Amino acid sequence: MAKTRCGKGWMWRWRRNPLRRRSDVVDAWIVLAAWLIALCGGVLTGLAAGSAVDHGLDRQRAERHLVSAVLTENAPGGTSASALDGSHVWAIVRWTAPDGSTHTGRAKVHPGAKAGTLATVWVDRRGRLTSKPLAHGEASFQAAWTGVLVSLGVAGALLGGAQLVRLHLARRQSRHWDEEWARVDTPWGWKAG
Repeated sequence: MAKTRCGKGWMWRWRRNPLRRRSDVVDAWIVLAAWLIALCGGVLTGLAAGSAVDHGLDRQRAERHLVSAVLTENAPGGTSASALDGSHVWAIVRWTAPDGSTHTGRAKVHPGAKAGTLATVWVDRRGRLTSKPLAHGEASFQAAWTGVLVSLGVAGALLGGAQLVRLHLARRQSRHWDEEWARVDTPWGWKAG
């Protein structure tokens, strides 16, 4: 059996070839530009999004702090409907904000704690109850995944847009072929298809 030599078929649009059309060259440039822009744009937007999330989470860690609060009511037992998990339930607490004002709100406390028991709650710089900020490692992980997802989304959107442009050009080329075939076919006196 004779061996056949396989040429670089994927580069045919760039080489001189009598069958190469102008639309093939335009299509090749669109593909090249789309991949380069998707790669660079995806990486840059991913880095920017990850950095923005990381700075926002750093700011949250800096603004939120623990304060002591006092239970104003007995906390329900762990088997009640208000139990979050086996270790915490919701109860009303009172705390003093950094400006000296007194606030009350619902916070997570240990089940069965009696009124007057001390608890610690997370508050923002205005003294409002807030959730515990993410630890540094958790924040870095979230920022990295946000950057990866944004990068993939931007790259996918750019490549999808390039495919739509290529589809439009292919349909346009197909219409031109139909028109040209109609001109060539008519002088023979019969229509193909």
